[in-house]
Amino acid sequence: MGNTFVIDLSVLVLAGFVGYAVISKVPNTLHTPLMSGTNAIHGVVVLGGLLLMHIASGWFEQVLLVIAVAFGTINVIGGFLVTDRMLEMFKTKERVGGVESEETAAALEEDAK
Repeated sequence: MGNTFVIDLSVLVLAGFVGYAVISKVPNTLHTPLMSGTNAIHGVVVLGGLLLMHIASGWFEQVLLVIAVAFGTINVIGGFLVTDRMLEMFKTKERVGGVESEETAAALEEDAK
């Protein structure tokens, strides 16, 4: 048991370092699309946690799985919310009286003069 635990722990730590190194190199403008793209990955975490729930032998494993499923669910929901906000930026705004806002109307009036 001790040997597999050390291997699993080292894989976890190395994955954390690799993940940090990869994410820290991403420019700020790409963080939102990256977050929306990771929804599928976190969906797999949630599904895997739910599938492993019946195999867990002790209370500690079950607690870890519940935490993994909870964090994965929070990430999926947050990712969808961020994606929705990002897509909202590309929608056209409703025009009132043929112009988008009072500032745009004022700017158009000044240009007409």
